[in-house]
Amino acid sequence: MPETPHQAEIETRPHHDHFVTVSDADIDVNHHANNVVYVRWVQEAATAHWEKTVPPEIAAANTWVVMRHEIDYKRAAKLGENLRVRTWVETMSAVVSERHCQIWRDSDNTLIAQVKTLWCTINPDTGRPRRMDPRIPAYFGI
Repeated sequence: MPETPHQAEIETRPHHDHFVTVSDADIDVNHHANNVVYVRWVQEAATAHWEKTVPPEIAAANTWVVMRHEIDYKRAAKLGENLRVRTWVETMSAVVSERHCQIWRDSDNTLIAQVKTLWCTINPDTGRPRRMDPRIPAYFGI
């Protein structure tokens, strides 16, 4: 995965912080958060960012599906750790949005994982891809 922007640059971009605590249900046989849990955290952060950022009428008319996830695991997330999932939209085209997430352990500000996800905008009535409302990129500083 290409390197994400330097942390100082991310701080200046419109972003959303989503907070999670690693629970018993997240832990696998290796005593750390399972791979699929990271995908859930990314989904939750992206959804919260979307719902917080766009007006309800735009949110209702546009839903998203994942086309691709790329995850670089840096450290293991352990039971009881408090994590910050920082997400921002890097680019948007007519149909595709590239979103990034960084997952940080709050206690020592250690990067746990970096994620890049490609999302496709969908018409919720038909379930088919649709061109993005041209107002959407501005809500994300693009």
